Amino acid sequence: MKAVILAGGLGTRLAEETHLRPKPMVEIGGKPILWHIMNTYAHYGVTEFVIALGYMSEYVKEYFLNFYAKNNDITVDLSSGKTEVHHGKQPNWVVHLVDTGLHTQTGGRVKRIQKWLGNDQTFMLTYGDGVADVNIKTLLEFHQSHGKHATMTAVRPPSRFGEVLLEGAQIKSFIEKPQTGEGWINGGYFVLEREILEYIVGDDTYWERDPLERLANEQQLMAFQHAGFWQPMDTLREKRILEELWQSSQAPWKVWA
Repeated sequence: MKAVILAGGLGTRLAEETHLRPKPMVEIGGKPILWHIMNTYAHYGVTEFVIALGYMSEYVKEYFLNFYAKNNDITVDLSSGKTEVHHGKQPNWVVHLVDTGLHTQTGGRVKRIQKWLGNDQTFMLTYGDGVADVNIKTLLEFHQSHGKHATMTAVRPPSRFGEVLLEGAQIKSFIEKPQTGEGWINGGYFVLEREILEYIVGDDTYWERDPLERLANEQQLMAFQHAGFWQPMDTLREKRILEELWQSSQAPWKVWA
């Protein structure tokens, strides 16, 4: 089974970083957030990826073309120009890097990668700019149990502020930036059947609008409720939150060894 990752957006709300590189390549702990997302899938046995590229696609391609050298020790003999890459622990991944257009919308990018799905009837889909501790195995089992075209992981959005529980004027407890207790939103981490491609008209289709709305109206969209950690990286503030968690060795999304 393949995991499709949408990695082609302009990332304008994180312009401090994305004027230099695409948002999925913004680093947390010295590694692109895309690497973190892929490690989550790989931990549960999903090791083949289709990366839907757009903005600064060459940056992502260069990273993976040089992945082996970037992540191992290298010896360079300057007299002969001979280079030796010393073998280390490397992920057993297959990565398809597909240019899906600079201005193509999210649904259009999914439509454009359909030939890369091969014979797979079921595939996974997520965004390249957020992390979570979603159990991919449990998510897939849930999808297979209901027989619908699509499963969306529903999450509770993180609060911008700490939560204070009061008893009169006495503060009984304080939780720093908890998940909010109200409402569920689209958290990505979809499991989809190929039938969903019929719901996408073309490049201008936003996956989050007409396709998902139609699937819901036709009772073909189910929610996998994830009450655990989920954090997008839309702003510099959110990047700093993720970096602090990683540096403190308390990153909830790090499910891999």
